[in-house]
Amino acid sequence: TVNGVMINEPGFKVNPNDCVRINDNLIRSQSKVYILLNKPKNCITTVSDDLGRHNVINLIGDQIKQRIYPVGRLDRNTTGLLLLTNDGELALTLSHPKFEVEKIYHVQLHKALTRADMQKILNGVHLEDGFIKVGAVDYFHDRSKQNILVALHSGKNRIVRRIFEHLGYEVNKLDRAAYAGLTKARLEVGQWRHLTKAEIAQLKN
Repeated sequence: TVNGVMINEPGFKVNPNDCVRINDNLIRSQSKVYILLNKPKNCITTVSDDLGRHNVINLIGDQIKQRIYPVGRLDRNTTGLLLLTNDGELALTLSHPKFEVEKIYHVQLHKALTRADMQKILNGVHLEDGFIKVGAVDYFHDRSKQNILVALHSGKNRIVRRIFEHLGYEVNKLDRAAYAGLTKARLEVGQWRHLTKAEIAQLKN
């Protein structure tokens, strides 16, 4: 029942303040949780793992009672910003290609990136699963030309690594520095924090 009325319509939507009962038991919704994590290397982006490998949920431990999930994935060797939440609607929105959520990566290559190859990346490259064009690519401030910043909206698997491998570069390190306008400023590797109300509102907008 919803507010005392029997419901037999599949997919019926309830409001947060509705009184929902199943077999006369009151159903209480979990409070929404939004976590920002700076993922370390050799940590997998899953809730559990059959092989017993270290995962992102292990880093949070039992400090969060709600069941949270990572939004998107970072491969095992990629470090950096990861969002975890139990807000399924927001997670779906952020993951959907049509919303073009921006991600910024710091890439360390095995050799300097040439200007010619940088222009190729800006023009777009053809990979096995389609044409990929990034939003921006540049050298990382005053570091060597092996250190690159890449901004893109694609959520395809291993996309940053594959772009550089396509042009003959090996990626030594890959770190996601920003996601959907959020950064990992003052968040050490392996640490996490709750998002602020302003950050949550920013994501939802």
